[in-house]
Amino acid sequence: MKNVNPVVWFEIYVDDLKRAKKFYEAVFQLELSEMPMPPSAEDNMKMLFFPSNMESKNSASGALVKMDGFKAGNNSTIVYFMSEDCSVEESRIKGAGGKVMKSKVSLGEYGAMVLATDTEGNMIGIHSMK
Repeated sequence: MKNVNPVVWFEIYVDDLKRAKKFYEAVFQLELSEMPMPPSAEDNMKMLFFPSNMESKNSASGALVKMDGFKAGNNSTIVYFMSEDCSVEESRIKGAGGKVMKSKVSLGEYGAMVLATDTEGNMIGIHSMK
């Protein structure tokens, strides 16, 4: 494999899809979209997709997922969202129902990051070069 980003998809499992949608749309100022599930999908699965272009190379897309048997939170993987300045999204987290776990911290030449939990208990990261 060439030296490119191999990550193409992520899923953030949630217990309350409506509440999680409100959180992510408020923090990142974007609109999640519902996509009809294919006939092969389980009846108990619902997904809201982050804006994306699936043809784009070297980038990842993903969705919030509500599915029986998959509890939100307590995961050991953290998805980092790109930002111009992560302090901007950090300022929206509490008002959107989440919790800032680690306020903006410098990573030196590698930018800065914020760690937070969403309304479902999932840990997320926000990264920026500012």
